[in-house]
Amino acid sequence: QVRLVESGGGLVQAGGSLRLSCIASGTIFSINAMGWYRQAPGEQRELVATIGSSGSTNYADSVKGRFAISRDNAKNTVYLQMNTLKPEDTAVYYCNARIRTSHWNLREWDYWGRGTQVTVSS
Repeated sequence: QVRLVESGGGLVQAGGSLRLSCIASGTIFSINAMGWYRQAPGEQRELVATIGSSGSTNYADSVKGRFAISRDNAKNTVYLQMNTLKPEDTAVYYCNARIRTSHWNLREWDYWGRGTQVTVSS
């Protein structure tokens, strides 16, 4: 079994910063892409940023230049540094990882964390 656990959310004023962390644990052979998604009330879940196993990154236009995703492969951890936060960044942020759980099976599975709330006040 694999678990993803997010941390680092909270309440911050507009213009402030937060750093989210997500640790993957359990039966893990390798981790491919990792990423962050968010869902605001009444909205669909949307991509925030992803990072490949080699470190290549992808960002939603709305966060480019303000957010930075990184990962520590030795710790099975992905981070999201969020700067210059805006009220429209308010959402539940979810961690995602594509994980291979066995050395003899090439199939990869998508796993999700339970989310961490980020609230940005104006």
